[in-house]
Amino acid sequence: MILKDEAATEAAGRELAPSLRAGDVVGLFGNLGAGKTSFARGVLAGLGLADEAPSPSFALVIPYAPPAVRIPVLHVDLYRLESAEEIEELGLDDALGEAALLIEWPERLGDRLWLQTLKVQLADAGSQGRSLTVSVPPSWEGRCPFQ
Repeated sequence: MILKDEAATEAAGRELAPSLRAGDVVGLFGNLGAGKTSFARGVLAGLGLADEAPSPSFALVIPYAPPAVRIPVLHVDLYRLESAEEIEELGLDDALGEAALLIEWPERLGDRLWLQTLKVQLADAGSQGRSLTVSVPPSWEGRCPFQ
């Protein structure tokens, strides 16, 4: 799928939001500037967040809870993490039972990335904008709008 600009990237995130449930993991892959945060902002807006979501680059994890959003969500940015110990300290495994996870730079988890992760790849598509491709695990079949 081609996304012509940032607004289209956010719109794609909003399109995913109705399908998101607690326990879901959405991994946002792509280079710096590929649109991961824009997509996550769209998901959060689609879940009801009225304000623009900040990037979690420095906070690492920004939690959102009802009534601000339909379901509890953690917006996570792993870019600055350097070790597995730091990932453990974030408590993502514990949070997953009650919240959905939107994770930027999920490749930092290595083989610890959950099997049920919906993998969203954003890439530069030159003058066309950005490309969006997804890898859909069984837990997302039939509810991912990008199949």
